[in-house]
Amino acid sequence: MATKQGTIDYLLEQLTGAGDLTTRKMFGEYALYYEGKVIAFICDDQLFLKPTESARALLTEVVTGKPYPGAKDYFLITADEWEDAEKLTELIQATAAALPPPTPKKARKRKTNL
Repeated sequence: MATKQGTIDYLLEQLTGAGDLTTRKMFGEYALYYEGKVIAFICDDQLFLKPTESARALLTEVVTGKPYPGAKDYFLITADEWEDAEKLTELIQATAAALPPPTPKKARKRKTNL
């Protein structure tokens, strides 16, 4: 089951004060970016947050799950937890702060026909 656009819209609305957040559609699901870093996946209308110690400290109950087959465990942030925009924002910001900056992409070389 693919994630509905309404789910993405609701999460982004809840996180309006979090900072520079964007999403990117991939294979019918979404990656959530914070200032260019992938910090979470939204799959099957569920939020899977990259596990960090700072986010773990903020969670009342740690629930894990796999966003897609073969993935490692992520923190599963339940829909009930989405209601508290302030706590959700704090989780997102804490996770982003704990993750390394994104690696810059190398420029592709263009092939020229001679």
